[in-house]
Amino acid sequence: MTQKGIKTKEKKWILKSNESPSALSAKERIASTLRINPIIAELLYNRGYTDPKAAKTFLYMESEILSNPFEMKDMKKGVDRVKRAIQNKEKITIYGDYDVDGVTSVCTLYLYLKSKGATVDYYIPNRAGDGYGVSTQAIDMLKAQGTSLIITVDTGITAIEEVEYSNSIGVDFLITDHHECREKLPNACAIINPHRPDCRYPFKELAGVGVVFKFISAYEERHGSCSRIEAATRIFASYADLVAIGTIADVMPIKGENRIIVSYGLKMIETTNRPGLTALMDAAASKPDAARPERKKRRTKITTGYIGYTLAPRINAAGRIRSATMAVELFLAEDREVSAEIAEELCKANKERQAEENKIMMEAYEKIEAQELDKDTIIVLDADGWHHGVIGIVASRITEKYSRPTILVSFEKEGDEISDDDVGKGSGRSIKGLNLVDALFHCSDYLVKFGGHELAAGLSVTRKNLPIFRRMINEYANSNLSDEDMISTLEADCSVELGEVNLNLAEQLQILEPFGVGNPVPNFVMYGLTVNEISPVSDGKHTRFSFGDGKHSLSAMFFSNSPASLGIYNGDRVDIIFNIDINEWMGRRSVQLIIKDVRPSEKQDEINATEEAEFIRIWNGGQFTKEDGYLPDREDFAQVYRYIVSCIRGGNDTLAHRDMIFGLARVHDARQIGYVKLKVIIKVFIELNLVGIEELENEVYRFRVHYSTSKADLEKSTLLRRIKGQLTVK
Repeated sequence: MTQKGIKTKEKKWILKSNESPSALSAKERIASTLRINPIIAELLYNRGYTDPKAAKTFLYMESEILSNPFEMKDMKKGVDRVKRAIQNKEKITIYGDYDVDGVTSVCTLYLYLKSKGATVDYYIPNRAGDGYGVSTQAIDMLKAQGTSLIITVDTGITAIEEVEYSNSIGVDFLITDHHECREKLPNACAIINPHRPDCRYPFKELAGVGVVFKFISAYEERHGSCSRIEAATRIFASYADLVAIGTIADVMPIKGENRIIVSYGLKMIETTNRPGLTALMDAAASKPDAARPERKKRRTKITTGYIGYTLAPRINAAGRIRSATMAVELFLAEDREVSAEIAEELCKANKERQAEENKIMMEAYEKIEAQELDKDTIIVLDADGWHHGVIGIVASRITEKYSRPTILVSFEKEGDEISDDDVGKGSGRSIKGLNLVDALFHCSDYLVKFGGHELAAGLSVTRKNLPIFRRMINEYANSNLSDEDMISTLEADCSVELGEVNLNLAEQLQILEPFGVGNPVPNFVMYGLTVNEISPVSDGKHTRFSFGDGKHSLSAMFFSNSPASLGIYNGDRVDIIFNIDINEWMGRRSVQLIIKDVRPSEKQDEINATEEAEFIRIWNGGQFTKEDGYLPDREDFAQVYRYIVSCIRGGNDTLAHRDMIFGLARVHDARQIGYVKLKVIIKVFIELNLVGIEELENEVYRFRVHYSTSKADLEKSTLLRRIKGQLTVK
């Protein structure tokens, strides 16, 4: 494998590979001990598994890395309080959040407590009406309905005043959460959160549903007459699918305990008999064939990507567009017809969400451009009536586009009048290097409410405080973010040669699954590949490549990028960052590269600059020799003319200069027509109007042929005579 520095252009490429003698030795030990491909060993080393034991534990998910749930602060208190509630037949209400993590947390705990004979109900606030987190109004309502114990899941850690109020009216609070804690904690009967400063639990990256998983595992161990491993195994067998979905959707790192949770969960989903989950997968796969509308699309392989990009948006759509209780009802449903109806309704809600998202996104981009907000370190946008359930997704898109944190705030007017006291609900997304919760805490005097994670948070702010909030949070960001932090980066795990990429390697990469945050799909880098072919796919939406190195060749796809947008041409030498994929078609499996970024190699840049400079020199009267090959003869003109005609007849009237050089070189009995010679020919064509040529940007031409039976008189070209006069004899 090769090693090479990666230069910065539009994106900053970072190569993580360590080629020090100690690192090389460690990689060799991992490869030989575990009998795996050296490239797999390098990936493991680069991800922090730097010796055979650590690598083996990661690969084979040995059960001993499931930590003792009672190491989590207040776990025993929480388990005992629930046991007492069940024994005394108290009514327990699970208080959840409206995202996928919250929904799966509610369902998992509800089903488990039901199985233990508890009197249990659930409550999820409405995103639009109730906002984020615990409210005193909800506590009053639950008290009136007979609840004496509220268990929060995926929420509650900042509900200090609300818990005090609940205590005052005789309703106990048991908090399970995974969001960041403030200095002061609520006065609950138990607070189970691995992020508590006094919690010694070793794995801090659990989702809210992961904390629920540890809680019910602890309950099972303490009151189910079994060992820790037996308890976890029982819980996995019943709820691993829900726990995995919540963990993936909340973008938790897929390492440590989460790797075990997700791995078991994906296997369980493959063969699920949970009616709601089956119905949702069927509804998501329902794309009727135009010729045979009764046929449904076959379900795809169950991966973290499938959960994150197919199922999670549909579950989330309930809380964003309708009510999150719809998603809870789906997973609790036992009737298949009921499940199918709810699943179809979630798919409709997801389409509504997509339409609303696109509308808000266009409005947001217009505001950014009009107000030049992309010059701010943190983009803060507001509007009246933006859908609260969608602004978080739009904030994420803006952050990705501009490489800076973004906060979107939506105000709802009280009546027809705009008031300074109107409260807007906001959603923010951050970038690596800025803890969004810390930034909001810095501005807390001007906020009604806030909470969340390092990279994603929610908030409430009054209309009158929004300007000072915008200024304060930008001042904080200016002090905590550098210009370097706001350069979009792309990491490659290691560099490889084209000959090393084969079906065997692609299959071995699967032992690293499941992929996700903390264990991403590996990115590889290759240098100096030749573009054998570049072509548009799906009306130019995507680009297909064929790359070669003189000995090997592979196909590749670059999605959401058209050939015209890349400035890459046939015959170019390029560097690429890519994933390795297995393409299955008609029963055949082959390797395919999925491009993440492509750019001209350093050598190609040098070639392009040299050729362009040489033409400018000749155009300005510089001398050259016959051996330079710059002066075209009649047959050169004829060959270029025939090539243009053939392209137009083939349906392509728009050609790039460098593409033409490559295409002309592949013509039978081709003459050598390089960059400068082709430039001269094009200029003469324009001068004599032999071919209609519209010069577009970046050396791209649109041609129109003037068909004629008479021979062109090239001697009429003043330009050609001038160029001939610059020819010298050695």
